[in-house]
Amino acid sequence: MARGWSKLRIALVALLTVVALLAAYLLLWPVPIDPVAWTPPPAPRLEGVYAPNDRLAAVERVPAGGVGPEDVAIDGLGRIVAGLADGRIVRMGREGAAFEVLANTGGRPLGLHHDAAGNLIVADAVKGLLSVSPTGELKVLATEHGGRPFKFTDDVDIAADGTIYFSDASWRWGLREVIEDVLEHRPYGRLLAYEPATGEIRLLADGLYFANGVAVAADESFVLVNETTSYRVMRHWLVGERAGQTEVLVDNLPGMPDGISRGNDGRFWIALFTPRVPDLDAMMPRPWLRKVVYRLPRFLQPAPVRHAFVLSIDERGQVLDNLQHRGGGSFSPITSVQEHDGWLYLGSLERPHVARLPLPPRP
Repeated sequence: MARGWSKLRIALVALLTVVALLAAYLLLWPVPIDPVAWTPPPAPRLEGVYAPNDRLAAVERVPAGGVGPEDVAIDGLGRIVAGLADGRIVRMGREGAAFEVLANTGGRPLGLHHDAAGNLIVADAVKGLLSVSPTGELKVLATEHGGRPFKFTDDVDIAADGTIYFSDASWRWGLREVIEDVLEHRPYGRLLAYEPATGEIRLLADGLYFANGVAVAADESFVLVNETTSYRVMRHWLVGERAGQTEVLVDNLPGMPDGISRGNDGRFWIALFTPRVPDLDAMMPRPWLRKVVYRLPRFLQPAPVRHAFVLSIDERGQVLDNLQHRGGGSFSPITSVQEHDGWLYLGSLERPHVARLPLPPRP
């Protein structure tokens, strides 16, 4: 009997030791993030202008020849151009025919936009701001500003005068460190402008929370940039009395805004990477809890929801339209929306396709 109690005590001591070590790890193990407390506004209900629907259920899927066509651009011949996770930039016909590799950046091409000469301007998360000629010649335009290298070059748009507006999502965290940026929630993002004629780079706005999608207004009076981790769209004025000022255009979105683009009628299309994640919102006011969560295995950390979600807004930030499709079969996450010739083209960070659907009539 004494021997049995002795074995039980040994087992209990071993169990308590393991529990103590696990608790010490979760509470005390050093982590590279330094979170700050932030209380997000209550997530808006999915009703009214955000009411659920299945309008994205019938999208056509065009094989991209690889995984992760994060952004989509259409060239002057109507060909679909997309950047893949392996660094390739592919070009294909509308139905996926005539597939070819235009270039390989050796990094991770994200935002894409053609300039007036037909060159593809690329925001590459690893390599910086690039230009790819129609024949595939690759040129590096910029990799840093003010002595601070771009760590996560993200999206790009181009004005009529050739000025390239682009975002650096984070000057601290890179492509493989998105969860670090999300959990730390510090304003490391930047909005910048590149002048092709001189090579000059101007800092338009910094202190942004994961600066993502970029879109220039139809009259070019302002440029928009999405703050993914603060659930909002920011407007930076380029001309007029407010030139140089940055303000909130849309606050408290029902999800994380990723790409943004301007439609042919002047409205803006926004891709929501995921609807709001309640567990993530709940831990944001508690920096110590986010450190604990960071120490957990990735599969135990808050994760995006499979939910395709696209919004359109006007220049005042009013929601004009809402397209969704929930569930495992949805084309999600959607990371970009591009309007062209009566169609909406959708990109995704994880899917092996580009999706498209007829352009919905403006409500």
